[in-house]
Amino acid sequence: MRVLNYNIRYATGIGPGFHFPLPLAGYLRSTAKNLDRITRFIETVKPDLVGLTEVDMGSFRTSAVNQAEYVANALGHFHSFESKYADRSLNTRLPVVKKQGNAILTSQPIVQEHFHYFDAGIKRLILEIELDDVVMFLVHLSVKYRHRHYQLRHLHSLVGRSRKPVIVAGDFNTFWGDYEMHLFMEAAGLKNVNVTGEPTYPSWAPSRQLDFILYGQGLEVSHFEIPDIRLSDHLPLVCDFRVIG
Repeated sequence: MRVLNYNIRYATGIGPGFHFPLPLAGYLRSTAKNLDRITRFIETVKPDLVGLTEVDMGSFRTSAVNQAEYVANALGHFHSFESKYADRSLNTRLPVVKKQGNAILTSQPIVQEHFHYFDAGIKRLILEIELDDVVMFLVHLSVKYRHRHYQLRHLHSLVGRSRKPVIVAGDFNTFWGDYEMHLFMEAAGLKNVNVTGEPTYPSWAPSRQLDFILYGQGLEVSHFEIPDIRLSDHLPLVCDFRVIG
C-alpha cells in the first residue's frame, strides 16, 4: 500500500511571483495550471492512499472546481473531503476561506468516513476514513504550540479506539521540532516513517519537519522517500506499507 501525504497550499504555487504585487497575492490567483502539475506528479507516484491538506473545494480561484474531486477523478480514486473549520466558525462564512479543507483519496472503497473536530484551534477538522485493512486519520494542526498539544491529546483518544492498523498523516505544524511528537507517539503506539527526521518545509530550502506519516501496529514500512517536488511550500512524503499479522 503506497501512501502519499502532501500539503498542496491550495495549488497556489510558490516563488517570488507569489508575493507580487502585494504580499500573499498568490492566494487570490487562478490555480488551474499548478493543480494540473500537482495532479500529474501524484499520478506518477501511483498512490493507493492520498492525504491532501490545504485543498480548495471550489472558490473563485479554482473557477468552482473542487480540487479534491479533480485529483481523485484523474486517479480514478474514491474521495472524502470537508472544510477544516468548525461549523460555528466565522471562517465558514468568509469568501474563499470557507472553501478551504482537507481530503483523503483512495483506490479502495471507503467503508466508513467520520468528520471529527478539535476543541481548540482554528483548523479543527480530523478526517477519518476506514478501509478494509486500515484506518487513516488526516489532520492540519494549529500553529499555536498550546493548541497543538490539546489537539494531540484529542487525536490520541480517537486513534486508541481503532481496531484496525492506523495511519495518521498531515501537516502537524511542529515549529518547535519533532520532539513535540514524542509523547503523543509513545502514548498512541505510533512510529514515524521519517526515521531520520528529514525536513519538509519550506520546499525550496527545507529546515523543519512539519509533515508526518505515522503508523501503528499491524503495518510495516518497506520504502520511504521525500520527493524534491517544488509545487507547494511543503514537500510531499511517500511511504510503502505492508499489512502484517
